[in-house]
Amino acid sequence: MKALSFGTSGSALNKLLLAGILSLVALCAGASLGSSGIMVSQTIRVIGTKILNLKSETDPQITAIVWELRLPRTILAFIVGGSLAVSGAVFQSVLKNPLASPYILGVSSGASLGAALVMMGAISLPLGFLRPFILPFFGFIFGLGTVLIVFTLAARLDKTISNNTIILLGMVISLFVNAILATLHSLFREELKNLLIWQLGSFAMRSWIHVGLIIPFLVLGIGGVFLYTKEMDILSFGEDEGRAMGVNAPKVRKRLFLCAALLTGAAVSLCGAIGFVDLIAPHVARRITGPRHSYVIYMSFCAGGILMLSADILARIAVSPSELPIGAVTALIGAPFFAWLYFGRRKN
Repeated sequence: MKALSFGTSGSALNKLLLAGILSLVALCAGASLGSSGIMVSQTIRVIGTKILNLKSETDPQITAIVWELRLPRTILAFIVGGSLAVSGAVFQSVLKNPLASPYILGVSSGASLGAALVMMGAISLPLGFLRPFILPFFGFIFGLGTVLIVFTLAARLDKTISNNTIILLGMVISLFVNAILATLHSLFREELKNLLIWQLGSFAMRSWIHVGLIIPFLVLGIGGVFLYTKEMDILSFGEDEGRAMGVNAPKVRKRLFLCAALLTGAAVSLCGAIGFVDLIAPHVARRITGPRHSYVIYMSFCAGGILMLSADILARIAVSPSELPIGAVTALIGAPFFAWLYFGRRKN
């Protein structure tokens, strides 16, 4: 039993507290930086005025920029980055693969197919006020549906739902859906001209409504993951050890994947398929906190949020007043960083 106890480290707790403080600093910076020069003190004043109802003389234009444009975008970027990072931590831990990603189950491909069908006009809703949300809604439904198809096939082909079965089926389904997307794109080139832009991801024109849409999935997904952090610690020593301690590995794996799919599906459907954050942040978190999953999940969320915010700020100011696709920025930053992080560790 002693071998399975990671213990509690005061230094690890201090690192978690520091990560929380840095996250708040990143949120303030994200709400301040942009084409319109706004000081952090002005941002804090606007937030205090709106939330705490403090009396303060603030420029109405600055208030509108911070509260209506930048703050919801910043919070959404942080939540999306954190959600993707937590999903990546779950997949890397459960599949015991440092290169595992939530996109491996076809969440991105399925969401892209749903978005493509909406852009083609094959799916529509009659209610006018729901039209702005039809694309994220069906993107989420198709992304989650792809994951359920993978699990259904895996359960039929392999009763133990082994890691190799899940990975292989995820790759097969992803390739199949991508082939459908390529066919649709060649047949409906004009209707799907914006699909690539959507797939690269963006936080532009996101409002408090989008923040409200992702919050329930954030609570369900991360809450579900935290319920199984002890089981994840035990399973990190192997499934045989887990069975000896009464852990039902297939059941735990399935529930964790479902929680991760909820987080990824919600993030992708609202902002597009943004890569590399789900790969990098969990590695950074483990290097800082060690292997204990209750710490890793929290640190992954903070690291993913900060990384996504940094990429979003760079996307906003690099070619201002234009804006770069957030997925392109994360790839440009993430690819060399991940290569240094992973291959440098192997060399050492």
